[in-house]
Amino acid sequence: MSQARKKELLSLEIEGDIRFSEVDSMNVVWHGNYLKYFEDAREAFGIHYGMAYIDIYNSAFLTPIVKSEIEHKFPLKYGDKFKTRIKLIKTIAAKIVYEYEIYNLTANKISAVGKTTQVFIDNTGELQLISPKFYEEWFNQIHWEQE
Repeated sequence: MSQARKKELLSLEIEGDIRFSEVDSMNVVWHGNYLKYFEDAREAFGIHYGMAYIDIYNSAFLTPIVKSEIEHKFPLKYGDKFKTRIKLIKTIAAKIVYEYEIYNLTANKISAVGKTTQVFIDNTGELQLISPKFYEEWFNQIHWEQE
């Protein structure tokens, strides 16, 4: 499988509509909601690729977010349609890194870009310095080799 194909396999796009409850008094999406859009994309990604949150939990691990970044480019407003693209970034460290792009389909502009980093902790709360076996097996299952 080519590198281009591997990268393509580890991204996903989801679409949505901006609801009234997501905007502020200026009729723009409140900045904190972008993290919710990232979360929706992570959940859809996990389900799509067979590594849902419940799979991680059932393997006796959790993956808390330790870093979030968002750069706002163009506002989303009530009634806009948008698309979130999520991409899993390769890393040799025991962490999960995603990059995001939120695209305003109504205005045909990028609304935000971002990145999140999650770490593995076991069911006692101990930080894992090596990726758990179940996660490594998942990599092998989707034919994605770590560098």
